[in-house]
Amino acid sequence: MKMQELKLKTPSELKDILLKSKREHMSFRFQKVNAQLTSPAEMRKVRRTIARIKTMMHAAEQKKS
Repeated sequence: MKMQELKLKTPSELKDILLKSKREHMSFRFQKVNAQLTSPAEMRKVRRTIARIKTMMHAAEQKKS
């Protein structure tokens, strides 16, 4: 998910997306351990999405204070 898409989301939507992304990342980690991971690039995309979401959430907190 791109930053422009994330900027349009509300804080509660960001939390939901973050939770989904973390679950997806955990699933990919299990697949990697079991040698069932089909696309390592997907794991990288999810990890970067998580970082983008956390960045957006932190920036929103900074604006409030």
